[in-house]
Amino acid sequence: MAKNRSYKLLCPIARALDRIGDRWTLLILRDLHAGPARFTDLQRGLTAIAANLLTERLGKLVSDGLVAKGDGSHGASVYELTELGARTSNIIFELAMFGTNFKPEGEIVKPGNLRTVATTLGAVAKRVVSPEMNFRASIIVDDENMRLTIQDGQVLMLYETCHMPDLIFSTSYSELLALTEGEIAPDVFAKSHSELEIITPGKEVEFMTLMFNIVAELNREQ
Repeated sequence: MAKNRSYKLLCPIARALDRIGDRWTLLILRDLHAGPARFTDLQRGLTAIAANLLTERLGKLVSDGLVAKGDGSHGASVYELTELGARTSNIIFELAMFGTNFKPEGEIVKPGNLRTVATTLGAVAKRVVSPEMNFRASIIVDDENMRLTIQDGQVLMLYETCHMPDLIFSTSYSELLALTEGEIAPDVFAKSHSELEIITPGKEVEFMTLMFNIVAELNREQ
C-alpha cells in the first residue's frame, strides 16, 4: 500500500483533506451515500478505478473511521458509511452544487451503475422537501432501481428496489442528466421523457413538486 500523504498542518480543512482529499475518495463516499455496497459494486460504478487503488482507498477510509467493513450475504464483504462518514453528506451536496457551474468536458462516460444518481437526488431533496410530504417512490433509471422515501419531510434515497411504492417513475440517464443540466424544460421532461405509474392517487403531485424543486435547486447556480 502506498504511503499516506499528509499536509501536516493544524488547519482543520487540511486535516479533512488528509482523510478525503485523495483522488477517488470523495466519489467512493458519494456512492456509499446511496447505501451499503460490495467491492464489486463500487468498482463497477467508479469507471476506470484500478482494483488495487480502490482497495487502498477503502482501507484508509476504514482506518479513519469513515467507512465500516462487514460481512454480507454469500460471504462477500460489504462497505457502508459510519456515523462520521454519513456527516460528509453536506460536503457531497455542496460539491454537487458547485459542480453545476461547470459544463461537462469531452465525451460523457456513463457510470457502471447509477448510485451517483441516488446520492445526488437524495442530497438535493433534503434541502427542498416540504414537511407535509409523505410518499414512497420507485425511481427506475435505465432499468436500475432506486427507492425514495419521504416521511414527514424526512428524506431517504437508496440504490435499491422500492417495495409497495405509491408511484413508479421511469426515465433514462441521458434524459435525466439533460434535465438537471437545464437542457430540457421540466414540463417537457415530464410529458415526453419520462413515465409515471400512479398507485396511490394524489402522491404524484407531491412527487412531481419535489422533482421540480430539485431541478430548480440544481439549476440555481448555473
